[in-house]
Order: sequence, then C-alpha cells, then structure tokens
Amino acid sequence: MVLLDTNVLVYAHDRRAPAKQLRATQVLSQLHGDSRCKLPAQVLAEFLTVTTRGVRPPLTMAQARSQIESFAQSWEVLNTTAWIVQEAARGVQEYRLAYYDAQIWASARLNQIPVVLSEDFSDGASLEGVRFVNPFSANFELAQWLG
Repeated sequence: MVLLDTNVLVYAHDRRAPAKQLRATQVLSQLHGDSRCKLPAQVLAEFLTVTTRGVRPPLTMAQARSQIESFAQSWEVLNTTAWIVQEAARGVQEYRLAYYDAQIWASARLNQIPVVLSEDFSDGASLEGVRFVNPFSANFELAQWLG
C-alpha cells in the first residue's frame, strides 16, 4: 500500500513545474482506482487550499471541489482521528517533524501503510516502519513500491 501526500496531487495542476506536472500526472494515472493507494483527509484539505491560492493559474473553487470528489472516488480517504493527532504530536516531539508532515507520517503508521509518496521527506528515509519515497526523483518506479 502507498499513501499519497499533497504535493503529488498539487503538481498535477501546477504548470510552473512542467516536469513535476508530467510525473505527478503519470503517477496519479497509474494509481487511479487502485485500492492499494490511500489518501488522508488532510491531503484533500491541503489540495483545496494550495490549488485555489498557490498555483498559477489557480483552480476555481468549483474545479478544486470537482478534483477532490474525483480523488475521493478513486481512493479510500483516511479520517484524521484523535489517535492520529496524538501520534503526530509524538512525531513532532520525538523526531522534530513539522506538524503536518508528522500527521502524514502518523496517518501512514497507524493505518499500517508502509510507503508515503512525497517530496517533503528525505527520499528513502524510514521512520518506525514508514518509508518516504520521492516520486519526483530520477530513479522512481511506482511498480517497485506496489509489489
């Protein structure tokens, strides 16, 4: 199983980074409807904020909502629970993670998802059974992480 971080979804809509946009689109296309892929609810919220404010050109609210609906239909969305917030707080305290990165890690760890696809962590790093893989690195192969 893999967990998608926000940046993979956002880059699919960011024309300022064409190479990352292409890679993100490829990864999302390959994962479309794959039950081994999971999304934390946090990622959907961050996607809404970033794509309507941070990318150029920004998505309209209607476009962003439509994409969120599509993502939610494609993959299981994991709720942010009190346990995840508590585990994220532990990640901040013990591993000095930024809170929202810690929440991604906690979502993966508590849902027993061994791989997080994200560029926000050190590529290949592992933390308590969760490995962080940068899907934008030159040697990334999705099939290697879905086996």
